[in-house]
Amino acid sequence: MDAKAALEAQIKEQGEKVRSLKSAGKAKDEVKPEVDKLLELKTQLKSLTVGGEGGGSSGGGGGGSSGGGGGGGGKSRKFELKCAKGTADYMPAQMAIREKIFDTILGVFKRHGGVRIETPVFELKEVLTGKYGEDSKLIYDLQDQGGEMLSLRYDLTVPFARFVAMHGIDQIKRYHIARVYRRDQPAMNRGRFREFYQCDFDIAGKFEPMLPDAECVKVVATILERLELGEFVIKLNHRKVLDGMFAVCGVPEADFRAICSAVDKLDKLPWEEVRKEMVGEKGLAEAVADRIEPYVKMAGQLDLVDALLADPAMSANAMAKEGLAEMRVLLGYLEMYRVLDRVSFDLSLARGLDYYTGVIYEGVLVGTEVGSVAGGGRYDNLVGMFSKSKKASAGQVPCVGVSIGIERVFAILEKRALASAQKMRTTETEVLVAQVHNGLLERRMEVMADLWDAGVKAEIVQKKNPKLLAQLQVAEKEGIPLVVLFGDSELKEGKVKVKVVADRSEEEVARADLPAYVRAKLAAATATAQ
Repeated sequence: MDAKAALEAQIKEQGEKVRSLKSAGKAKDEVKPEVDKLLELKTQLKSLTVGGEGGGSSGGGGGGSSGGGGGGGGKSRKFELKCAKGTADYMPAQMAIREKIFDTILGVFKRHGGVRIETPVFELKEVLTGKYGEDSKLIYDLQDQGGEMLSLRYDLTVPFARFVAMHGIDQIKRYHIARVYRRDQPAMNRGRFREFYQCDFDIAGKFEPMLPDAECVKVVATILERLELGEFVIKLNHRKVLDGMFAVCGVPEADFRAICSAVDKLDKLPWEEVRKEMVGEKGLAEAVADRIEPYVKMAGQLDLVDALLADPAMSANAMAKEGLAEMRVLLGYLEMYRVLDRVSFDLSLARGLDYYTGVIYEGVLVGTEVGSVAGGGRYDNLVGMFSKSKKASAGQVPCVGVSIGIERVFAILEKRALASAQKMRTTETEVLVAQVHNGLLERRMEVMADLWDAGVKAEIVQKKNPKLLAQLQVAEKEGIPLVVLFGDSELKEGKVKVKVVADRSEEEVARADLPAYVRAKLAAATATAQ
Protein backbone atom coordinates (compact mmCIF):
# COMPACT_ATOMS: atom_id res chain seq x y z
CA MET A 1 0.00 0.00 0.00
CA ASP A 2 1.47 3.38 -1.03
CA ALA A 3 1.48 6.47 1.22
CA LYS A 4 -1.60 7.99 -0.41
CA ALA A 5 -3.66 4.81 -0.07
CA ALA A 6 -2.55 4.41 3.56
CA LEU A 7 -3.65 7.96 4.37
CA GLU A 8 -7.00 7.47 2.66
CA ALA A 9 -7.56 4.34 4.75
CA GLN A 10 -6.68 6.25 7.94
CA ILE A 11 -9.08 9.05 6.97
CA LYS A 12 -11.89 6.58 6.40
CA GLU A 13 -11.26 4.90 9.75
CA GLN A 14 -10.99 8.23 11.61
CA GLY A 15 -14.13 9.55 9.92
CA GLU A 16 -16.09 6.53 11.13
CA LYS A 17 -14.73 7.10 14.65
CA VAL A 18 -15.90 10.74 14.62
CA ARG A 19 -19.35 9.80 13.33
CA SER A 20 -19.64 7.11 15.99
CA LEU A 21 -18.76 9.57 18.78
CA LYS A 22 -21.24 12.13 17.50
CA SER A 23 -24.04 9.63 17.12
CA ALA A 24 -23.37 8.43 20.68
CA GLY A 25 -23.87 12.00 21.89
CA LYS A 26 -20.38 12.33 23.35
CA ALA A 27 -19.24 15.67 24.82
CA LYS A 28 -17.61 18.27 22.57
CA ASP A 29 -14.27 18.13 24.43
CA GLU A 30 -14.12 14.39 23.69
CA VAL A 31 -15.15 14.69 20.04
CA LYS A 32 -13.07 17.73 19.08
CA PRO A 33 -9.59 16.10 19.37
CA GLU A 34 -10.77 13.33 17.04
CA VAL A 35 -12.14 15.89 14.57
CA ASP A 36 -8.80 17.73 14.72
CA LYS A 37 -7.00 14.48 14.00
CA LEU A 38 -9.28 13.86 11.00
CA LEU A 39 -8.58 17.35 9.65
CA GLU A 40 -4.84 16.83 10.07
CA LEU A 41 -5.02 13.59 8.10
CA LYS A 42 -6.95 15.34 5.32
CA THR A 43 -4.34 18.12 5.26
CA GLN A 44 -1.58 15.52 4.94
CA LEU A 45 -3.43 13.89 2.05
CA LYS A 46 -3.91 17.25 0.31
CA SER A 47 -0.22 18.04 0.78
CA LEU A 48 0.76 14.64 -0.61
CA THR A 49 -1.54 15.10 -3.61
CA VAL A 50 -0.29 18.61 -4.37
CA GLY A 51 3.34 17.56 -3.88
CA GLY A 52 2.86 14.69 -6.31
CA GLU A 53 1.52 16.90 -9.09
CA GLY A 54 4.90 17.25 -10.77
CA GLY A 55 5.34 17.17 -14.51
CA GLY A 56 5.65 14.04 -16.57
CA SER A 57 5.98 10.43 -15.66
CA SER A 58 9.73 10.28 -15.37
CA GLY A 59 11.66 11.46 -12.35
CA GLY A 60 14.97 10.96 -14.18
CA GLY A 61 17.15 13.48 -15.94
CA GLY A 62 16.56 12.41 -19.55
CA GLY A 63 13.58 12.85 -21.81
CA GLY A 64 10.81 12.84 -19.21
CA SER A 65 9.37 15.97 -17.59
CA SER A 66 10.77 17.12 -14.29
CA GLY A 67 8.79 16.19 -11.20
CA GLY A 68 10.73 18.66 -9.06
CA GLY A 69 10.28 22.34 -8.40
CA GLY A 70 13.26 24.13 -10.01
CA GLY A 71 12.93 24.42 -13.76
CA GLY A 72 10.22 21.87 -14.40
CA GLY A 73 6.78 22.58 -15.74
CA GLY A 74 4.96 21.31 -12.65
CA LYS A 75 2.42 23.37 -10.73
CA SER A 76 3.91 25.48 -7.98
CA ARG A 77 2.36 24.81 -4.61
CA LYS A 78 0.92 27.86 -2.86
CA PHE A 79 0.76 27.91 0.89
CA GLU A 80 0.58 30.36 3.76
CA LEU A 81 3.96 30.87 5.42
CA LYS A 82 3.30 30.43 9.14
CA CYS A 83 4.18 28.37 12.17
CA ALA A 84 2.27 25.14 12.66
CA LYS A 85 -0.82 25.40 14.87
CA GLY A 86 0.09 25.54 18.54
CA THR A 87 3.75 26.49 17.96
CA ALA A 88 5.59 29.81 17.82
CA ASP A 89 8.81 31.58 16.81
CA TYR A 90 10.47 33.80 19.38
CA MET A 91 12.21 37.08 18.64
CA PRO A 92 15.42 38.20 20.43
CA ALA A 93 13.53 40.38 22.94
CA GLN A 94 11.24 37.45 23.75
CA MET A 95 14.19 35.10 24.12
CA ALA A 96 15.82 37.53 26.55
CA ILE A 97 12.75 37.15 28.80
CA ARG A 98 12.72 33.36 28.37
CA GLU A 99 16.42 33.05 29.19
CA LYS A 100 15.91 35.05 32.37
CA ILE A 101 13.10 32.69 33.36
CA PHE A 102 15.21 29.60 32.60
CA ASP A 103 18.16 31.03 34.57
CA THR A 104 15.94 31.68 37.59
CA ILE A 105 14.51 28.16 37.50
CA LEU A 106 17.91 26.54 36.92
CA GLY A 107 19.36 28.45 39.86
CA VAL A 108 16.71 27.04 42.20
CA PHE A 109 17.09 23.49 40.84
CA LYS A 110 20.87 23.61 41.34
CA ARG A 111 20.53 25.14 44.81
CA HIS A 112 18.56 22.04 45.81
CA GLY A 113 21.26 19.67 44.53
CA GLY A 114 19.69 18.68 41.22
CA VAL A 115 21.70 17.02 38.43
CA ARG A 116 20.75 17.40 34.77
CA ILE A 117 19.78 14.57 32.43
CA GLU A 118 18.53 14.33 28.82
CA THR A 119 16.17 11.85 27.18
CA PRO A 120 15.06 11.51 23.52
CA VAL A 121 12.28 13.74 22.20
CA PHE A 122 10.39 10.62 21.10
CA GLU A 123 9.86 7.31 22.87
CA LEU A 124 8.62 3.87 21.93
CA LYS A 125 4.84 4.17 21.85
CA GLU A 126 4.44 1.37 24.40
CA VAL A 127 6.51 3.39 26.92
CA LEU A 128 3.89 6.16 26.92
CA THR A 129 0.75 4.04 26.46
CA GLY A 130 -1.51 3.65 29.48
CA LYS A 131 0.19 6.26 31.67
CA TYR A 132 -1.98 9.34 31.15
CA GLY A 133 -5.60 8.21 31.51
CA GLU A 134 -8.00 10.26 29.38
CA ASP A 135 -5.16 12.53 28.27
CA SER A 136 -3.63 9.67 26.25
CA LYS A 137 -5.65 10.91 23.26
CA LEU A 138 -3.40 13.99 23.20
CA ILE A 139 -0.22 12.01 22.45
CA TYR A 140 1.36 12.62 19.03
CA ASP A 141 1.99 9.28 17.30
CA LEU A 142 4.65 9.14 14.57
CA GLN A 143 4.52 7.10 11.38
CA ASP A 144 6.21 3.69 11.44
CA GLN A 145 9.96 4.22 11.20
CA GLY A 146 11.73 0.99 10.35
CA GLY A 147 9.57 -1.29 12.48
CA GLU A 148 9.38 0.88 15.63
CA MET A 149 6.12 2.50 16.66
CA LEU A 150 7.09 5.87 18.16
CA SER A 151 5.38 8.81 19.86
CA LEU A 152 6.54 12.29 20.79
CA ARG A 153 6.92 12.65 24.54
CA TYR A 154 3.82 14.02 26.29
CA ASP A 155 5.73 15.07 29.40
CA LEU A 156 9.15 14.54 31.01
CA THR A 157 7.93 12.34 33.88
CA VAL A 158 7.25 9.05 32.07
CA PRO A 159 10.53 9.26 30.10
CA PHE A 160 12.30 9.88 33.44
CA ALA A 161 10.68 6.77 34.93
CA ARG A 162 11.83 4.78 31.89
CA PHE A 163 15.33 6.29 32.33
CA VAL A 164 15.49 5.25 36.00
CA ALA A 165 14.27 1.71 35.28
CA MET A 166 16.50 1.19 32.24
CA HIS A 167 19.70 2.38 33.93
CA GLY A 168 19.06 0.64 37.25
CA ILE A 169 19.07 3.88 39.28
CA ASP A 170 17.81 3.67 42.86
CA GLN A 171 18.46 7.27 43.95
CA ILE A 172 18.71 10.52 42.00
CA LYS A 173 17.65 14.13 42.34
CA ARG A 174 17.35 15.30 38.76
CA TYR A 175 16.19 18.24 36.70
CA HIS A 176 15.32 18.30 33.02
CA ILE A 177 14.33 21.23 30.82
CA ALA A 178 13.04 20.29 27.38
CA ARG A 179 10.17 20.49 24.89
CA VAL A 180 7.12 18.24 25.10
CA TYR A 181 4.21 17.78 22.66
CA ARG A 182 0.43 17.51 23.05
CA ARG A 183 -2.39 17.38 20.49
CA ASP A 184 -4.36 19.81 22.64
CA GLN A 185 -6.53 22.68 21.47
CA PRO A 186 -4.09 25.59 21.78
CA ALA A 187 -4.85 28.89 23.51
CA MET A 188 -1.72 30.85 22.70
CA ASN A 189 -2.68 34.00 24.60
CA ARG A 190 -2.96 31.98 27.80
CA GLY A 191 0.24 30.02 27.26
CA ARG A 192 -1.32 26.75 26.03
CA PHE A 193 0.66 25.29 23.11
CA ARG A 194 1.10 22.01 21.30
CA GLU A 195 4.88 22.31 21.54
CA PHE A 196 6.16 23.78 24.78
CA TYR A 197 8.88 23.58 27.41
CA GLN A 198 8.59 21.87 30.75
CA CYS A 199 11.05 22.42 33.59
CA ASP A 200 11.01 19.33 35.82
CA PHE A 201 12.60 18.60 39.19
CA ASP A 202 12.21 15.09 40.63
CA ILE A 203 13.55 13.13 43.59
CA ALA A 204 13.73 9.34 43.12
CA GLY A 205 14.58 6.89 45.90
CA LYS A 206 13.51 5.66 49.33
CA PHE A 207 13.75 8.44 51.90
CA GLU A 208 12.01 9.62 55.06
CA PRO A 209 8.28 9.92 54.21
CA MET A 210 7.17 13.39 53.11
CA LEU A 211 10.67 14.95 53.18
CA PRO A 212 11.17 14.84 49.38
CA ASP A 213 7.55 15.94 48.90
CA ALA A 214 8.08 18.96 51.14
CA GLU A 215 11.26 19.89 49.27
CA CYS A 216 9.43 19.83 45.93
CA VAL A 217 6.76 22.17 47.30
CA LYS A 218 9.53 24.44 48.59
CA VAL A 219 11.11 24.43 45.11
CA VAL A 220 7.80 25.56 43.56
CA ALA A 221 7.33 28.33 46.13
CA THR A 222 10.89 29.61 45.70
CA ILE A 223 10.65 29.70 41.90
CA LEU A 224 7.31 31.52 41.89
CA GLU A 225 8.61 34.04 44.42
CA ARG A 226 11.83 34.71 42.46
CA LEU A 227 9.94 35.11 39.18
CA GLU A 228 7.80 37.82 40.86
CA LEU A 229 4.62 36.68 39.14
CA GLY A 230 2.31 38.13 41.77
CA GLU A 231 0.16 36.48 44.43
CA PHE A 232 0.04 32.68 44.24
CA VAL A 233 -1.12 29.67 46.22
CA ILE A 234 0.15 26.09 46.09
CA LYS A 235 -2.83 23.75 46.33
CA LEU A 236 -2.16 20.39 47.99
CA ASN A 237 -4.10 17.15 48.11
CA HIS A 238 -3.42 13.44 48.45
CA ARG A 239 -4.55 10.62 46.19
CA LYS A 240 -5.23 8.42 49.22
CA VAL A 241 -7.49 11.11 50.68
CA LEU A 242 -9.24 11.47 47.32
CA ASP A 243 -9.73 7.71 46.93
CA GLY A 244 -10.97 7.45 50.51
CA MET A 245 -13.39 10.30 49.85
CA PHE A 246 -14.68 8.59 46.69
CA ALA A 247 -15.15 5.32 48.57
CA VAL A 248 -16.99 7.05 51.41
CA CYS A 249 -19.29 8.76 48.90
CA GLY A 250 -20.08 5.47 47.17
CA VAL A 251 -18.08 5.73 43.96
CA PRO A 252 -17.29 2.24 42.59
CA GLU A 253 -13.55 1.57 42.85
CA ALA A 254 -13.34 0.88 39.11
CA ASP A 255 -14.55 4.45 38.48
CA PHE A 256 -12.11 6.25 40.82
CA ARG A 257 -9.80 7.48 38.06
CA ALA A 258 -12.64 8.54 35.74
CA ILE A 259 -14.33 10.54 38.53
CA CYS A 260 -10.94 11.93 39.55
CA SER A 261 -10.52 13.21 35.99
CA ALA A 262 -13.87 14.98 36.25
CA VAL A 263 -13.04 16.57 39.62
CA ASP A 264 -9.78 17.80 38.08
CA LYS A 265 -11.84 20.19 35.92
CA LEU A 266 -13.21 22.15 38.88
CA ASP A 267 -10.58 24.84 38.39
CA LYS A 268 -12.08 25.55 34.95
CA LEU A 269 -15.76 24.58 35.28
CA PRO A 270 -18.48 25.18 37.89
CA TRP A 271 -19.64 22.25 40.02
CA GLU A 272 -22.87 21.94 38.00
CA GLU A 273 -20.91 21.20 34.81
CA VAL A 274 -18.60 18.74 36.56
CA ARG A 275 -21.58 16.99 38.16
CA LYS A 276 -23.23 16.76 34.74
CA GLU A 277 -20.12 15.02 33.36
CA MET A 278 -19.98 12.62 36.32
CA VAL A 279 -23.61 11.60 35.95
CA GLY A 280 -24.24 11.99 32.22
CA GLU A 281 -20.93 10.80 30.78
CA LYS A 282 -19.31 8.73 33.54
CA GLY A 283 -22.54 7.04 34.64
CA LEU A 284 -22.24 7.97 38.33
CA ALA A 285 -25.42 7.87 40.41
CA GLU A 286 -26.82 11.33 41.17
CA ALA A 287 -26.90 10.65 44.91
CA VAL A 288 -23.22 9.71 44.86
CA ALA A 289 -22.29 12.88 42.96
CA ASP A 290 -24.25 14.94 45.48
CA ARG A 291 -22.30 13.36 48.35
CA ILE A 292 -19.00 14.37 46.66
CA GLU A 293 -20.00 18.06 46.35
CA PRO A 294 -19.50 19.23 49.96
CA TYR A 295 -16.09 17.54 50.17
CA VAL A 296 -14.61 19.10 47.02
CA LYS A 297 -15.60 22.54 48.27
CA MET A 298 -13.42 22.14 51.39
CA ALA A 299 -9.99 23.79 51.75
CA GLY A 300 -7.68 24.73 54.62
CA GLN A 301 -4.49 23.49 56.27
CA LEU A 302 -4.15 21.54 59.53
CA ASP A 303 -7.69 22.62 60.39
CA LEU A 304 -8.97 20.65 57.38
CA VAL A 305 -6.95 17.57 58.42
CA ASP A 306 -8.60 17.76 61.85
CA ALA A 307 -12.06 18.33 60.33
CA LEU A 308 -11.76 15.30 58.04
CA LEU A 309 -10.49 13.08 60.86
CA ALA A 310 -13.50 14.21 62.88
CA ASP A 311 -15.76 13.08 60.01
CA PRO A 312 -16.92 9.56 61.08
CA ALA A 313 -17.04 8.23 57.53
CA MET A 314 -13.61 9.55 56.53
CA SER A 315 -11.90 8.51 59.76
CA ALA A 316 -13.33 5.00 59.34
CA ASN A 317 -11.73 4.66 55.90
CA ALA A 318 -8.19 3.25 56.21
CA MET A 319 -7.02 4.82 52.93
CA ALA A 320 -8.25 8.31 53.84
CA LYS A 321 -6.86 8.03 57.37
CA GLU A 322 -3.40 7.10 56.04
CA GLY A 323 -3.43 9.98 53.57
CA LEU A 324 -4.50 12.48 56.24
CA ALA A 325 -1.68 11.32 58.55
CA GLU A 326 0.82 11.97 55.73
CA MET A 327 -0.74 15.38 55.05
CA ARG A 328 -0.25 16.32 58.70
CA VAL A 329 3.45 15.43 58.46
CA LEU A 330 3.82 17.31 55.17
CA LEU A 331 2.21 20.49 56.51
CA GLY A 332 4.53 20.33 59.53
CA TYR A 333 7.59 20.12 57.26
CA LEU A 334 6.32 22.99 55.14
CA GLU A 335 6.13 25.10 58.27
CA MET A 336 9.82 24.29 58.90
CA TYR A 337 10.60 25.39 55.32
CA ARG A 338 8.67 28.65 55.93
CA VAL A 339 6.20 28.13 53.08
CA LEU A 340 3.10 27.10 55.03
CA ASP A 341 1.54 30.50 54.35
CA ARG A 342 1.76 29.75 50.61
CA VAL A 343 -0.17 26.45 50.63
CA SER A 344 -3.79 25.29 50.84
CA PHE A 345 -4.98 21.73 51.45
CA ASP A 346 -7.73 21.72 48.79
CA LEU A 347 -9.97 18.70 48.16
CA SER A 348 -10.94 19.97 44.69
CA LEU A 349 -7.40 19.36 43.44
CA ALA A 350 -7.29 16.01 41.65
CA ARG A 351 -4.69 16.10 38.81
CA GLY A 352 -6.10 13.60 36.32
CA LEU A 353 -2.92 11.71 35.37
CA ASP A 354 -3.15 8.03 36.29
CA TYR A 355 0.37 7.61 37.64
CA TYR A 356 0.02 9.74 40.81
CA THR A 357 -0.11 7.70 44.03
CA GLY A 358 0.31 10.13 46.94
CA VAL A 359 0.66 13.87 47.50
CA ILE A 360 -0.30 16.08 44.54
CA TYR A 361 0.13 19.83 44.23
CA GLU A 362 -0.41 22.70 41.85
CA GLY A 363 0.94 26.27 41.82
CA VAL A 364 -1.86 28.70 40.92
CA LEU A 365 -1.61 32.43 40.27
CA VAL A 366 -4.35 34.33 42.08
CA GLY A 367 -6.52 36.76 40.12
CA THR A 368 -5.30 35.87 36.61
CA GLU A 369 -6.74 33.92 33.67
CA VAL A 370 -3.53 31.89 33.40
CA GLY A 371 -4.28 29.79 36.48
CA SER A 372 -1.91 26.87 37.07
CA VAL A 373 1.80 27.47 36.36
CA ALA A 374 3.25 24.45 38.18
CA GLY A 375 2.12 20.97 39.11
CA GLY A 376 3.35 17.64 40.31
CA GLY A 377 3.09 14.94 42.89
CA ARG A 378 4.21 11.52 44.06
CA TYR A 379 4.30 8.56 41.65
CA ASP A 380 5.67 5.52 43.46
CA ASN A 381 4.62 2.84 40.96
CA LEU A 382 5.58 4.35 37.61
CA VAL A 383 9.20 3.10 37.49
CA GLY A 384 8.01 -0.41 38.37
CA MET A 385 5.77 -0.45 35.28
CA PHE A 386 8.94 -0.82 33.23
CA SER A 387 10.28 -3.73 35.30
CA LYS A 388 10.34 -7.17 33.65
CA SER A 389 9.73 -8.93 36.98
CA LYS A 390 6.24 -10.18 37.74
CA LYS A 391 6.58 -9.28 41.44
CA ALA A 392 4.57 -6.18 42.30
CA SER A 393 7.39 -4.65 44.37
CA ALA A 394 10.21 -5.51 41.96
CA GLY A 395 11.87 -2.56 40.29
CA GLN A 396 9.85 -0.01 42.25
CA VAL A 397 11.64 3.27 42.90
CA PRO A 398 9.47 5.82 44.76
CA CYS A 399 9.47 9.21 43.03
CA VAL A 400 8.07 12.67 43.58
CA GLY A 401 8.48 15.71 41.36
CA VAL A 402 7.27 19.02 40.04
CA SER A 403 6.96 20.60 36.61
CA ILE A 404 7.01 24.35 35.94
CA GLY A 405 4.82 25.55 33.04
CA ILE A 406 7.29 27.87 31.36
CA GLU A 407 4.98 29.05 28.56
CA ARG A 408 2.36 30.37 30.96
CA VAL A 409 5.03 32.12 33.01
CA PHE A 410 6.43 33.65 29.81
CA ALA A 411 3.00 34.87 28.72
CA ILE A 412 2.68 36.84 31.97
CA LEU A 413 6.20 38.29 31.97
CA GLU A 414 6.05 39.20 28.28
CA LYS A 415 2.85 41.22 28.82
CA ARG A 416 4.50 42.94 31.78
CA ALA A 417 7.61 43.76 29.72
CA LEU A 418 5.51 45.21 26.88
CA ALA A 419 3.62 47.40 29.33
CA SER A 420 6.85 48.61 30.93
CA ALA A 421 8.82 51.60 29.65
CA GLN A 422 12.07 49.80 30.52
CA LYS A 423 14.06 48.66 27.47
CA MET A 424 14.77 44.94 27.26
CA ARG A 425 18.37 44.10 26.34
CA THR A 426 18.76 41.34 23.77
CA THR A 427 22.57 41.00 24.01
CA GLU A 428 25.03 40.82 26.89
CA THR A 429 27.71 42.90 25.15
CA GLU A 430 29.65 44.93 27.73
CA VAL A 431 31.95 47.01 25.52
CA LEU A 432 31.72 48.49 22.03
CA VAL A 433 35.15 49.20 20.52
CA ALA A 434 34.88 52.33 18.33
CA GLN A 435 37.14 54.48 16.15
CA VAL A 436 36.98 58.27 15.97
CA HIS A 437 38.17 58.46 12.34
CA ASN A 438 38.71 56.24 9.29
CA GLY A 439 41.38 53.63 8.76
CA LEU A 440 41.41 51.90 12.16
CA LEU A 441 39.51 48.65 11.51
CA GLU A 442 42.54 46.46 12.27
CA ARG A 443 43.29 48.40 15.50
CA ARG A 444 39.66 47.96 16.61
CA MET A 445 39.94 44.23 15.97
CA GLU A 446 43.16 44.02 18.02
CA VAL A 447 41.62 45.86 20.99
CA MET A 448 38.48 43.71 20.79
CA ALA A 449 40.61 40.54 20.74
CA ASP A 450 42.42 41.76 23.90
CA LEU A 451 39.07 42.20 25.63
CA TRP A 452 37.78 38.82 24.46
CA ASP A 453 40.91 37.11 25.78
CA ALA A 454 40.33 38.83 29.13
CA GLY A 455 36.78 37.43 29.28
CA VAL A 456 35.03 40.69 28.40
CA LYS A 457 32.01 40.59 26.08
CA ALA A 458 32.96 43.02 23.31
CA GLU A 459 31.82 43.99 19.80
CA ILE A 460 32.68 46.33 16.96
CA VAL A 461 30.45 47.79 14.26
CA GLN A 462 31.37 45.51 11.38
CA LYS A 463 32.03 48.17 8.80
CA LYS A 464 35.42 49.41 7.61
CA ASN A 465 34.84 53.10 8.33
CA PRO A 466 31.70 53.67 10.41
CA LYS A 467 30.92 57.20 11.54
CA LEU A 468 31.52 57.90 15.24
CA LEU A 469 27.92 58.99 15.78
CA ALA A 470 26.62 55.75 14.21
CA GLN A 471 28.83 53.70 16.54
CA LEU A 472 27.64 55.57 19.64
CA GLN A 473 24.03 55.13 18.53
CA VAL A 474 24.58 51.34 18.33
CA ALA A 475 25.83 51.38 21.93
CA GLU A 476 22.78 53.36 23.08
CA LYS A 477 20.31 51.22 21.14
CA GLU A 478 21.75 47.91 22.34
CA GLY A 479 22.22 49.09 25.94
CA ILE A 480 25.99 48.51 25.85
CA PRO A 481 27.37 50.16 29.01
CA LEU A 482 30.91 51.06 27.88
CA VAL A 483 32.52 52.34 24.66
CA VAL A 484 36.28 52.19 24.07
CA LEU A 485 37.26 55.11 21.78
CA PHE A 486 40.54 55.91 20.07
CA GLY A 487 42.18 57.62 17.12
CA ASP A 488 45.75 57.78 15.86
CA SER A 489 46.79 60.28 18.54
CA GLU A 490 45.61 58.02 21.42
CA LEU A 491 47.23 54.96 19.88
CA LYS A 492 50.59 56.73 19.47
CA GLU A 493 50.51 57.54 23.20
CA GLY A 494 49.51 53.94 24.04
CA LYS A 495 46.17 55.07 25.42
CA VAL A 496 42.44 54.74 24.76
CA LYS A 497 39.34 56.49 26.11
CA VAL A 498 36.59 54.64 27.98
CA LYS A 499 33.16 56.27 27.76
CA VAL A 500 30.31 55.40 30.12
CA VAL A 501 27.23 55.49 27.92
CA ALA A 502 24.75 56.23 30.73
CA ASP A 503 26.32 59.50 31.91
CA ARG A 504 28.63 60.18 28.92
CA SER A 505 31.64 60.52 31.19
CA GLU A 506 35.06 59.63 29.75
CA GLU A 507 38.40 58.54 31.18
CA GLU A 508 41.76 58.01 29.51
CA VAL A 509 43.34 54.60 30.19
CA ALA A 510 46.65 53.02 29.16
CA ARG A 511 45.94 50.42 26.53
CA ALA A 512 47.89 47.78 28.44
CA ASP A 513 45.65 48.37 31.48
CA LEU A 514 42.39 48.38 29.49
CA PRO A 515 41.16 44.81 30.20
CA ALA A 516 41.71 45.14 33.96
CA TYR A 517 40.16 48.63 34.02
CA VAL A 518 37.06 47.47 32.10
CA ARG A 519 36.56 44.44 34.37
CA ALA A 520 36.80 46.65 37.46
CA LYS A 521 34.40 49.20 35.98
CA LEU A 522 31.85 46.51 35.13
CA ALA A 523 32.17 44.87 38.57
CA ALA A 524 31.57 48.21 40.26
CA ALA A 525 28.49 48.86 38.11
CA THR A 526 27.10 45.39 38.96
CA ALA A 527 27.67 45.93 42.69
CA THR A 528 25.87 49.29 42.53
CA ALA A 529 22.91 47.75 40.67
CA GLN A 530 22.53 45.07 43.35
